Amino acid sequence: MPPLRSNDTLKTILREYFQSFFADPAPKVAWCSSVGPSEILTAFGYKVFFPENHGALLGVSRQANKFMPVAHARGYSPDICSYLTSDIGAFLAGETPLTRAYGIPSIPPPDLIVYNTNQCHEVQDWFSFYARHFDVPCLGISSPSAVGPMGEPHVGAVAAQLETLIGDIEAVNHTRLDRDRLREVVGLSARCSELWGRFLRSAQAKPSPITFFDGCIQMAPAVMLRGEAVAVEYYELLNAEIDERVAAGVGAVEGESLRFYWDGMPVWGRLRFFSELFADHGVNVVASTYCNSWIFDLSAEAPIESMARAYTSLFINRSEAIKEDVLRKLVRDFSVDAVMYHDAKTCPHNSNCRFGMPQRMLAEHGIPFHVVHGDLNDLRCFSDEQTRTSVEAFVEQVEDNRH
Repeated sequence: MPPLRSNDTLKTILREYFQSFFADPAPKVAWCSSVGPSEILTAFGYKVFFPENHGALLGVSRQANKFMPVAHARGYSPDICSYLTSDIGAFLAGETPLTRAYGIPSIPPPDLIVYNTNQCHEVQDWFSFYARHFDVPCLGISSPSAVGPMGEPHVGAVAAQLETLIGDIEAVNHTRLDRDRLREVVGLSARCSELWGRFLRSAQAKPSPITFFDGCIQMAPAVMLRGEAVAVEYYELLNAEIDERVAAGVGAVEGESLRFYWDGMPVWGRLRFFSELFADHGVNVVASTYCNSWIFDLSAEAPIESMARAYTSLFINRSEAIKEDVLRKLVRDFSVDAVMYHDAKTCPHNSNCRFGMPQRMLAEHGIPFHVVHGDLNDLRCFSDEQTRTSVEAFVEQVEDNRH
């Protein structure tokens, strides 16, 4: 399958994004967790940088294991998030893959740091390291966790924290938030999410024009540039190209015979390994928990309330029962034959196979599963050969059970 033509545009967008942090005059820079209130920061006029994205870059460039020991030597445990340890380790070593990729000297120093604990509680400790180093404010949203049915108490509590956050940033900036600008930014973010969701839903077609591994690359604007027009324009371009593939019956995996779902984090340093392994056996991983995490139901008419609701209803932040309902629906909608659960060693919060969910989904709904043991960044936790052997055996089993 030839690469998407849109990739060239994506490369240009990302280069311009990263280089803009070092423009003259220098912009105000805020760091934000990946599902934090970036719309508020954009509305205040900050350029927003996402350390979790930098952690993923360290993983996909297979440099993480070089830097994690540096953080371990500073007292950061090998058992905590490997995004955190690889990112802090690279910073302490004075290196970043952004230099080679985009020609910038370093990660951009922050004027303000903001986080939300909805995806990971360790992000508070991660960002606090940088707040101490750069001597800048570190402000956070503490989201309720393991949320069952969403109710007004959940939304109201987070919305109140968002209003407090706005007040704190106003005090730091000595300026008032332009609420009209916030509505504009949230409107753009809503449109970005709508288009991103449309891209992912294209995989419902048979054969699917995309794979989960395409999604891991194409999600960059949805994470880093939501709330900006460039993300909307890019996804309009991308979806037009995907529509062409669907109309022509072009599949991303030649001879697609099985359709899998990926639950949990990617193994960033082995994206190509998995892409080729599945494709070699006619398997297309058509949907994932991870990529769907950046589809937000936002409203420019109610920016604060909709942000509170969207960021609290995140899959990773829900109860096991809600997760099972969501997963069952996605399996049905994408005609999934089996689920691959990634048990990420240093990311228990986004490993959904540790409390019996796969076994319940099999017993109650007949959904076959396989558990991949690995990690998002730490490749010491991953074995190519053991994984290849176990995945090939599972694919054969699923095929046999279909006949």
